[in-house]
Amino acid sequence: MSVTELIETYSAAWCTEDAGERAALLAACWHPDGQYQDPGADVQGRDALAAHIGSVQAQFPGARIELTSGISTHHDNFYFAWHLALPEGAVIVEGVDFGRLSSDGLITSICGFFGPPHG
Repeated sequence: MSVTELIETYSAAWCTEDAGERAALLAACWHPDGQYQDPGADVQGRDALAAHIGSVQAQFPGARIELTSGISTHHDNFYFAWHLALPEGAVIVEGVDFGRLSSDGLITSICGFFGPPHG
C-alpha cells in the first residue's frame, strides 16, 4: 500500500463506528505494536488504538476525520494536517499528525498535535 493509501485507510478507521470494520481497517494499515499519541492519549498496540478510536466515536457520534493537507513524506516518515468534523460540518478540533512506517510498510507510530502549527 502507498503512504497515501495507508493514511486514507487509517482515517477511515477513525470515521467508522463499527468496531469490526475499524479493526479490519487498522489491520490493513497499523503495525500490531504501533504507538499512538496525542495530547490526551498514549496507546500502544492495534487493539488499544481501536478502543481509543471507539471512545472518541462514542463521545462524538458521526464525527469524521478529514485531511486538510497533502501527505508529506521522506524516508519512513510522514505528516499531514486534519480536522475532526461533526456530521453537520462543525469542526471540533484540528491538528497535525507526524508518523513513521515500519520496515514491513505499516504505520508504526503517530504523534498528533492539536491546533494549527505555532509560528
